[in-house]
Amino acid sequence: MNHYSKETFFRPTQSVGFLINKARNILTVEMDAALKDLDITSQQMGILMSLTLGQAATPFELSKVLGIDTGLMTRMLDKLEAKELLQRSRSLEDRRVVNLTLTEKGEEVAARIPEVAPDVLNAHLKHFSKTEFEELRRLLRKFLEE
Repeated sequence: MNHYSKETFFRPTQSVGFLINKARNILTVEMDAALKDLDITSQQMGILMSLTLGQAATPFELSKVLGIDTGLMTRMLDKLEAKELLQRSRSLEDRRVVNLTLTEKGEEVAARIPEVAPDVLNAHLKHFSKTEFEELRRLLRKFLEE
């Protein structure tokens, strides 16, 4: 079923893409402000948490999990490495593979993220019932299916 077509009246500010992007932009600005004291951005938070939770261990895996292209991933990893939050090492089994590990400082920063991030998200979800919250997550997962 097509919900949009060139024949139907289309208002960009009412499109799903516009609304998702606007929500993302608002969350990014607010999350970045909340994370300022940790000296990380919301995108860097995603990397630190993915490594902490064992969801990824290489730049390629992080790119897939977070939906970030490899060029941007490399630049973000460079910044995190410069802040001494993570380190890269070549795999002994396959020199083409780069493994990522959090430094002690990176683990400390990652441990503090749960003290900050939920407040930003909960502020936007305060008018959602538990059922609505679960439905929103279900619909977003469905939207992301290929």
